[in-house]
Amino acid sequence: MMTVESMPQKYPTESDLYLFHEGTLHEGYKVFGAHYEVGGENDGFRFTVWAPHALNVSVVGDFNQWDASKNPLAAVKNSGVWTGFVSALGEKERYKYAIQTLSGSIVLKADPYAFFAEVRPHTASMTSRLNRYQWSDHQWMKQKEKTDTYHRPMSIYECHLGSWKKKKDGELFTYRELADELVNYVAKNNFTHIELMPIMEHPYDRSWGYQITGYFAPTSRFGNPEDFMYFVDTCHSQGIGVILDWTPAHFCRDTHGLGKFDGTPLYEPIDPKLADRPQWGTYNFDFTKNEVVSFLISNARFWLDIYHVDGFRIDAVSSMIYLNHNGDLPFEVKNKFGGDENLEAIEFLKKMNASVFIKFPSALMIAEEATDYPLVTAPVDQGGLGFNYKWNMGWVHDILKYMQFDPIERKYHHNLITFSMLYAYSENFILSFSHDELVYGKRSLLNKMPGDEWQRFANFRVLYGYFMTHPGKKLLFMGSEFAQFDEWKDLEQLDWNLFDFKTHRAFYTYSTRLNKLYKEMSCLWRLDPEQEGFEWIDPNNSEQSIISFIRKGKRKGDYCIVICNFTPHVYHNFKIGVPSEGNYLEMFNSDEKEFGGSGQLNTEPIVASANPYHNQLFSMAVTVPPLGFSIYMKQTKKRSRVLAEKD
Repeated sequence: MMTVESMPQKYPTESDLYLFHEGTLHEGYKVFGAHYEVGGENDGFRFTVWAPHALNVSVVGDFNQWDASKNPLAAVKNSGVWTGFVSALGEKERYKYAIQTLSGSIVLKADPYAFFAEVRPHTASMTSRLNRYQWSDHQWMKQKEKTDTYHRPMSIYECHLGSWKKKKDGELFTYRELADELVNYVAKNNFTHIELMPIMEHPYDRSWGYQITGYFAPTSRFGNPEDFMYFVDTCHSQGIGVILDWTPAHFCRDTHGLGKFDGTPLYEPIDPKLADRPQWGTYNFDFTKNEVVSFLISNARFWLDIYHVDGFRIDAVSSMIYLNHNGDLPFEVKNKFGGDENLEAIEFLKKMNASVFIKFPSALMIAEEATDYPLVTAPVDQGGLGFNYKWNMGWVHDILKYMQFDPIERKYHHNLITFSMLYAYSENFILSFSHDELVYGKRSLLNKMPGDEWQRFANFRVLYGYFMTHPGKKLLFMGSEFAQFDEWKDLEQLDWNLFDFKTHRAFYTYSTRLNKLYKEMSCLWRLDPEQEGFEWIDPNNSEQSIISFIRKGKRKGDYCIVICNFTPHVYHNFKIGVPSEGNYLEMFNSDEKEFGGSGQLNTEPIVASANPYHNQLFSMAVTVPPLGFSIYMKQTKKRSRVLAEKD
């Protein structure tokens, strides 16, 4: 076995190795993997891999007829790291590591730090250079460093690239084709961000990317690394931020992946009871190993650095925090203090977020966390986990449960639509109508709604209106914007043929128009994280199933009145308290005929008089549409002109 002690080379340095084993090598992608170098007379690639229990490691590929004897790597003394240079090696060369285990057998493994992989079902890594793409998003990158996301609009379009839209022959669109089709669509529909279900390399389509083998490689299903850079670049040129789903909780068991990488449990815990995740058929990451911590934090920094993405939605955070969260083990696991918390995973999350924000202070670090674990979005130095956003899964559960009741029954469950305001400011929340709510027989959002066809669409409109005006950022899964009737079918494209039907076209117009209004109406987001930005007018009208509230901006007079009616009854001369006198204009009404409604509108200015009501000094009388949602603002010359132009 060859040993490298002082061989002159750029990587890995002694400092790199020290930080790697300490768990603080947060740019490990510059050290490990396959990197193009000039090697004397010949250019080629340097390969570096961590395999501490291997007897020997070599690089094999088409270039050496997959012969493990031709390109052996050298062990860097006392580090468990192997490295070596292969000259005259170009790009897009297939390769794997041939690892001789302690038993003497040879296993072929894909590179954990590979930047590219061949198209499934093949599993080899591919040599690649990532430094040649010419980015054009300099203005975006500069501007976002100055942007305070907490006090800006954020409406996220969650998307699965493989089933958003397909070609006529069923083939997938490429990253570059999606940059034209998908990005234009998202911008046209007035979303501010797109969230991609995992695009890191994964072997099985139906895992939706949540069981990963190539953490540093954008999946080759849709093209090469430069193609994905072009996709992100195009998003930024259209003013769209890019969020990636990311899975640091567990990884794929496939034999070419991270599992038992050097013949022993390496990235996963040694104890099989702690390693296995039966519910998903995966392995858990071992957060007690500093090298694993270095790997994962490097991976987060990699996508922000090399691909200019704007943040992550971190999957399954609850299952990382709690040892027994999934409840799929026949025994109970305890930490060293006898508790249920995974202390090492919690420490990892804190280190990860701290490291990301040091280098990328504007990054979005969003936790999918479904428990009442405290301070998920509080800074690490204040005792929190350090995320800056968390999915509000409690609100989603309650509102969808409420909406599925017949309107006659809703008055008995009124607390389901008001309870969220008791904790709305305990974290920085994103309201998420995600793919999780629309699969496995849960039905689409439209199909969850009760009643006949008209009532279903009207129910969906008032639900969408409450969603867009409730405190918190917004996330909507693809297809919901045009009221897809069937739940998500991951092997098929969205039901674009629904645009042939007037009802779906009308809902699409409604959602697009409301998204636009949300972006333009600063009172809906300017004070999103502060309690001062929200005030109930009447949360207690359970008998009529009507709620009303005020959303406030920072400037004096910047506010709107929101009324949601969750029954099919029309109410004329409905009295409501308002904070100031003068004329009010109905800025938006879900019951417009253009949206598929019945046309119960307030077309003339409404006079607020000095008659106190609902703890407000003034009041006005309006028409409340059936299963309707409406927004009112004080009349100004500009607002009158905008409404006149719309008419």
